[in-house]
Amino acid sequence: METLAVFLPLLGAILAGLFGFVLRDRGAVLVTSSLLTISAVLSWVLFYDVIWGTGPRTVHLLNWVSVDKFIFNWALLIDQLTVVMLVVVTTVSSVVHWYSIGYMHHDKSIPRFFAYLSFFTFFMLMLVTSDNLIQMFFGWEGVGLCSYLLIGFWFDKPSANAAAIKAFVVNRVGDFGYALGIFGVFVLFGTIQLDDIFLAASSKAEAKIIFLGIEFHAITVLCLLLFIGAMGKSAQLGLHTWLPDAMEGPTPVSALIHAATMVTAGVFMVCRLSPLFEYSETALAVVAVVGASTAFFAATVGLTQNDIKRVIAYSTCSQLGYMFFAAGLSAYGAAMFHLFTHAFFKALLFLGSGCVIHAMSDEQDMRKMGGIRKLVPITYIYMWIGSLALAGIGIPGLGGFAGFHSKDIILESAWAADSIFGYYSFWLGLIAALMTAFYSWRLLFLTFHGQARCDERTLAHVHESPAIMWVPLLVLAAGAVVAGYLGHTVFAGGGDQMRSFWGDALFMLPTHTALENAHKVPLWVKVSPLAAGLMGISIAYIFYIQNNKLPSNCAARFKPLYEISYNKWYFDELYDRIFVKPAFVIGRYLWKSGDGAVIDRLGPDGLAMVTLRFSRLVSILQTGYVYHYAFAMLIGLVGLVSWYVFSEFLR
Repeated sequence: METLAVFLPLLGAILAGLFGFVLRDRGAVLVTSSLLTISAVLSWVLFYDVIWGTGPRTVHLLNWVSVDKFIFNWALLIDQLTVVMLVVVTTVSSVVHWYSIGYMHHDKSIPRFFAYLSFFTFFMLMLVTSDNLIQMFFGWEGVGLCSYLLIGFWFDKPSANAAAIKAFVVNRVGDFGYALGIFGVFVLFGTIQLDDIFLAASSKAEAKIIFLGIEFHAITVLCLLLFIGAMGKSAQLGLHTWLPDAMEGPTPVSALIHAATMVTAGVFMVCRLSPLFEYSETALAVVAVVGASTAFFAATVGLTQNDIKRVIAYSTCSQLGYMFFAAGLSAYGAAMFHLFTHAFFKALLFLGSGCVIHAMSDEQDMRKMGGIRKLVPITYIYMWIGSLALAGIGIPGLGGFAGFHSKDIILESAWAADSIFGYYSFWLGLIAALMTAFYSWRLLFLTFHGQARCDERTLAHVHESPAIMWVPLLVLAAGAVVAGYLGHTVFAGGGDQMRSFWGDALFMLPTHTALENAHKVPLWVKVSPLAAGLMGISIAYIFYIQNNKLPSNCAARFKPLYEISYNKWYFDELYDRIFVKPAFVIGRYLWKSGDGAVIDRLGPDGLAMVTLRFSRLVSILQTGYVYHYAFAMLIGLVGLVSWYVFSEFLR
């Protein structure tokens, strides 16, 4: 069962990718979608079996590498952390597959698209089921490759090509750190098997590593290198610039990348390696600070974006920041809980935005929408459910939408950490919660309310999406409503029930009690996220319903701040000036002065030049006149006779 759950998506990818010309469009979509759905059902069965049945186990597949002490197998680690990721990845992916049947029905490369989707899912499943770091790296690089293929799926668009290359290059930066971290782990522990590493972690807690003559705390160095990889995959501040541009891919791709697969890989990796991170306070502090800073930064950018998908993309970046600062405060259960709930409501928002784009004849600019809520009532309801979950609306003590439970426990854990990094995370997270609610309702009001701002021809064609698109979203809507309520106690509730749920899959030192103490924080801490969310919604209502001139007036009055937000804090421009332009200058110099002036001139061009000049000299002798040739023969004869006479004279 474990093998089928993981490898059925690969089978679908192979059938659609290699035999799409036989299956045709209908056959390719049915094969891949059906196999993914079976994989999702098996994942839920595994979830029940591992949590309440036979428990965790490792399924050996084959012996992979055996070189001296470098020995590891290809195996599937099926524990609590794995099955949570399995149900998230396969459930969202199966919904995306069925949704894509309607969304992509007009595309000319349907088998290729569905093959890429299934291949993407397979690599993510490889990543989350790995029992060693090399197998994890295999899945890690696989999702990077598939993201490149899917973001650049419409390769005839220059912007899509540029976005795909950008995602690939930025992720290579993070992956370089990740690879160095794996090398370092092998040097320190002598193995890359996760179980062996975790068993030896406490004995290596004080180990040192020397680099360039300087002594460093070994586990801190390794964790920071591994976290650099997580920053790239999960688009944390500094390595986040690829994420918004990934919107150039089809909307189902955005939902899959941003909700359940690639961007959650970094959070999963940090939680999986919690036995390492727990022995480095410095690494945990860096994770917390980067996560909190990302949550705040991305929320500020989301305030002013006009592309409906980019607003949701920056929301993803911000929510990932919440997950990371929870992990940095050792509240791994809270981080995984938010990962779980976020997958449902964020996929719902992305696919709902796809329905809007479909209804608006491929228009994505919210300034050209408005007044369509009665024309697309089902999509409107879905977007409200997703936005309520994202904003974390609920009533403390009674419950609410999924994000209410998971986001609140993260903020409560931050306060309960009772440290400078905890307070830093709490206040930035609280401000980000206010901004999240504001830009979520800004999206709703601009898209569905007020007067229609599109042309009459577009408005006349606005219609609800076909059933094949909106029916699968019922699964995500249900998750956005009830996932938080059902999972609150077992994921991050504290006490014996949470510990029995996670078992040995997550590790926390006894001194790291942020999650345990989160349930004892003052009442004002518990209600402050809800207050921030309601305040954000109220401000959005005033700005975009009561007085729609306020946004432009505020933008003019606070122009510097608006420009910083609208231009995404100028990260792209900064990187262009620091890295891209100097790289072009250096490259052009090496090309012209190095390759052209030195290598080519002394190499192939130089040889060609010498040959050409010698040929020209030789060609002078070929005049075509007989008397010239006779004269040359005579000179040769005189020379030969002279040489002979001279030789005889010397004897």
